[in-house]
Amino acid sequence: MAVAALIAENPNENPFSLSNLETATNIIAMRRNLLLSLIQKRFLQTSSSSFTVQFLVNSCGLPLQSALSVSKKFQIDENNLHKPQSVIQFLKSNDFKDTHIAKTIEKWPAVLHSRTEDTLKPKFDFFIKNGFAGQLLPQLIVSNPDVLRRHLGSHIKPFFEFLKPFYASNEEVVEAIMRAPWLLSIPLNGDMQLNTDFLIKEGVSIDRIAKLMQWQPRVMGQKHDKMVYAVAATKKLGVQPGDSMFVRVLAVLVIVSESTWRKRIEVMKSMGWSEGEVLCAFKRFPPLLTCSEEKIRGAMDFFFNTMELGRQSLITYPYFIGFSIDKRVRPRYNVMKVLESRKLIEGDWNIATPLTISEKKFLLNYVTKYADKAPDLLQIYGGTDKSKRTHSL
Repeated sequence: MAVAALIAENPNENPFSLSNLETATNIIAMRRNLLLSLIQKRFLQTSSSSFTVQFLVNSCGLPLQSALSVSKKFQIDENNLHKPQSVIQFLKSNDFKDTHIAKTIEKWPAVLHSRTEDTLKPKFDFFIKNGFAGQLLPQLIVSNPDVLRRHLGSHIKPFFEFLKPFYASNEEVVEAIMRAPWLLSIPLNGDMQLNTDFLIKEGVSIDRIAKLMQWQPRVMGQKHDKMVYAVAATKKLGVQPGDSMFVRVLAVLVIVSESTWRKRIEVMKSMGWSEGEVLCAFKRFPPLLTCSEEKIRGAMDFFFNTMELGRQSLITYPYFIGFSIDKRVRPRYNVMKVLESRKLIEGDWNIATPLTISEKKFLLNYVTKYADKAPDLLQIYGGTDKSKRTHSL
């Protein structure tokens, strides 16, 4: 219809010229947006949930689409606004910004029906007293609003007491929870407690269990049968509970299913590795077998065919496979090859050093150091964006 209108208004012009088509497209988009706006307004005027939507948008800061979605499963009584208004005011008084409030309500709208003095305040007071000061508390609640449904006396307090023996300070307890806020939703009398007791019985030290909670917190909440199987499998690989790599190997064996584990091994075997070599590399770098098949194949292709590394190099440095080829390996390799071709570095050099050092050190040691003799190195490495990002570290 938009094109027809243009033809009627401008009969001597080509209706399918680029400018006319762009104009027609803009007209169609404007009409579509107007129609959507009219539909939404009509909804707000006629739907029984219109007040809820308006309240969520105007008082809670939710986008209209989110408010419409929330209103399908949650309603606010316009004749009883005391609770939702008091909840919003309470959150604001505890350093919740508008975005925190909106995200919390999107995830758990029933918080608006909470009693501030009897339910929310005691929990907030406990969290603040135990180190969740300033913006840490809003961040915690936004990450896991479900914690507000947990009983303070029978769940939240006991959970803190459960964590304290694993960490040297209250600050470390807070850090562990912030890394995995969902931990506060796990029943303590379930698999987490069983898994903890089992690992201690097996000889895993308290400090390593604490590190496991920080590295891979979801591991501790896995089914107890799976934990027992993973511990046995880890020991079968020759990694014992007293070894420094035990919890890292264990974490992978808990998270990765046996079928996926076998598939990843078969992928590497199809590229010339023996199973023994795969397992040797895995024990040095456990995340190896959490990489996708695409990631493994892409990394192998670059290391073998472009960099011409031998398989033994990857067995020695298996963590190379975990690096991003496009963001880390390729740019650094390109810089090293330019330095070598221009005889700015001579003799045999070990690729492990330029690949593993920090971004800042690489830039200083291999790029800016040779800026006078090779001014194009920064561009080869990735342009000024890398330099700006590095200087901000």
